Amino acid sequence: MPSPPDLVQALSSLPHGSEFRFIDELTELNPGVSAKAVWKLQGDEEFLRGHFPQAPLMPGVLMIEALAQLGGILIQTRPGEARLKNLRLTAVRQIKILGSITPGQSLHISASLQAVLDTLGQVTGEIRDDSGNVILTGAVTLAGER
Repeated sequence: MPSPPDLVQALSSLPHGSEFRFIDELTELNPGVSAKAVWKLQGDEEFLRGHFPQAPLMPGVLMIEALAQLGGILIQTRPGEARLKNLRLTAVRQIKILGSITPGQSLHISASLQAVLDTLGQVTGEIRDDSGNVILTGAVTLAGER
């Protein structure tokens, strides 16, 4: 597992503020190749107030965002490559949402960098729940600037 300074450095490669970061812990990092991370849904997140008030669950679009954030770490940690500026999610492909996460549960995110072409990166991955069930699979594309 990466040491805390490695995690801080990897997370600092993301353009997001802490309020919109869906990675609590980086559990595995093979820079520029693959990574695993965990994020816990506490239950007091602002977006849960309306999704859904009587039975809150993690929005699927935010699970996609969690995968994209881990993909961003992979792109930004490629050995020998300069970080990209303004890295953003630009495409979502073949996403399947197969389950949900409720407060108190964690997202267990796995991602692999498939390809990088100039300032575009293609990432595939999946998210599992605490029991190991796959709840999301798919691919995202991120784009940045040199």
